[in-house]
Amino acid sequence: MNSIKLVASGRYLPNNCIENSYLNNKFALSDEWIYKRTGIQKRYWAESESMQELAIKSVENMLESTNINIQDIGLIITASTRFEDSMPGISFGIQKEFNINDCMCMDLLAGCSGYINAIDIAKKYIEMDEIKYALIIGVEKLSKYINKDDINTAILLGDGAGATLIGKSENKTYAKNIESIGQDGDILTCKENEKIYMNGKKIYKFATARVAQNINELLKKEKLDIAEVKYIVPHQSNLRILTSIAEKIGAKEEQMYINMANIGNTFNASIPIALNEMIRNKLLKENDKIVLVGYGGGLNLGSILIEI
Repeated sequence: MNSIKLVASGRYLPNNCIENSYLNNKFALSDEWIYKRTGIQKRYWAESESMQELAIKSVENMLESTNINIQDIGLIITASTRFEDSMPGISFGIQKEFNINDCMCMDLLAGCSGYINAIDIAKKYIEMDEIKYALIIGVEKLSKYINKDDINTAILLGDGAGATLIGKSENKTYAKNIESIGQDGDILTCKENEKIYMNGKKIYKFATARVAQNINELLKKEKLDIAEVKYIVPHQSNLRILTSIAEKIGAKEEQMYINMANIGNTFNASIPIALNEMIRNKLLKENDKIVLVGYGGGLNLGSILIEI
């Protein structure tokens, strides 16, 4: 059975750290109120750096942890919720920066869980032996598209990039459950010449109900009990949402990997950043089964089961 493996990972966060104390002064809120409501203590907002620069720096960080021949990368996919330029895409900029030849490039707009879609797309190219390695980057510069006076988004969203290199593996578990619900897409939008709009109550209802259902369907299809999963690695949206999802799928607190306190909600960058953190801290070992979970704008949601 052809599958994929995680080969290397990297991440990058801008230098400009926005702590709750800054937002406390702006919105007349306490640090405790913001943390209790979101689970976030700080987030990062890029200043002069472009999205492409954030993505490139995450790839540079990734390459420090692997000695692969960069020319063996046959596919680059960049996932985001909004790109600064239409063309050339960021994936092409990465190819140019690292002078990678004979490589397909694509930028993917699939809402907050585009990274999940990108992994599954790349897996198909790998299992058909069309490429050896795929480079997947989740990157966001949400600070550029949020209304800094909107409490619904300013206290949540941050910037960053995460890079993941995947390659072929045999006899490893891989399964996915990816779905889209465009009929409800108006609850989270970012339209031209407008800032990000988020209907918090409807997003909470969607995330806590449909995402838990999506994970349960995936596990049922694979005849796996939640106890057999080492970690759930979710899109780092909101602590209350993640706690509710964990309860509904019967996951223990230690199974749900949460790192939003020090990073914030970075949409497509959140899962690859979390994976990098887990790898750096040696939390994953051979044969561990983990579930990556993305959800948000589109509406788009999906879960992927992979074996380390």
